[in-house]
Amino acid sequence: MRKYFCIVAGALLAVALAGPAAAQEHYGTLKKIKEGGTVGIGHNEDSPPFSFIGKDGKPQGYTMDLCLKIVDGIKAELKMDKLEVRYVPLIATTRIPLLLNGTVDMVCGTTTNNLTRQRQVDFLATTFITGNRILTKKGSGIKDVEDLKGKRVTVNQGTSNEKIIKELDAKLKLGIRFLDTKDQPQGWLALETGRSDAHVTDEVVAFGLISKSKNPEQYEVVGRLFSYDPYSIVVRRDDSAFRLVGNKVLADLFRSGNINAIYDKWLSQINMPMTDMLKIVFQAQALPE
Repeated sequence: MRKYFCIVAGALLAVALAGPAAAQEHYGTLKKIKEGGTVGIGHNEDSPPFSFIGKDGKPQGYTMDLCLKIVDGIKAELKMDKLEVRYVPLIATTRIPLLLNGTVDMVCGTTTNNLTRQRQVDFLATTFITGNRILTKKGSGIKDVEDLKGKRVTVNQGTSNEKIIKELDAKLKLGIRFLDTKDQPQGWLALETGRSDAHVTDEVVAFGLISKSKNPEQYEVVGRLFSYDPYSIVVRRDDSAFRLVGNKVLADLFRSGNINAIYDKWLSQINMPMTDMLKIVFQAQALPE
């Protein structure tokens, strides 16, 4: 019996002594960042007010601000005084591959969290909620999705927008003539030059595109919301330590109310007040320490 207690006591002592050292050992994304001294942020160049290139040529926006807050959280977690941020432009078809191959460590744009994508990647807490609507020129005669019958419609490849509108097209037998585009500028240009009758994208992105246009008074967002799209920052799967760092930062923003100033900074530009649904989602995600 005495020998047994000696063994147990020795084991407990070993664990106690190893505890602090073990706690400093990082894995996955945190280890990668610690060893490289760099965090890779993937961003959209064309999705105002979430992630876009500003007049100074640098990426900026609502999601970018949130990701930079997470960078501060990473620095604190890793006890690093300096951490280089490497910005990598992405489009819908490259954002997941470049995350999976390690080129970027977070995708900071307008990615919808859905179960299909969760087979490949993970998502942090929800940062915005929107849905698909139709962007068109005033006077086009298009008021809702049924009015797209036989029309020329642009939609970005590899997006949830593409999946949803093409499913609706088949279900409602609309015979839409799709013009697949790689990004928002292509979709906007087709609409602006009359090569398409409408562009299908997230409601808030559509308002952002109008706000940045030369003649915003010529365009409108019409029809009902025909999807539910919760935006989230994308991270690699099976990396709970890195996901926890990101969610701790976001929970603190939600709990403190500091999320409101960041939201107003960017969403007020397109006159989009925070919805009651989003307020509830933020409150639900304001987890205690």
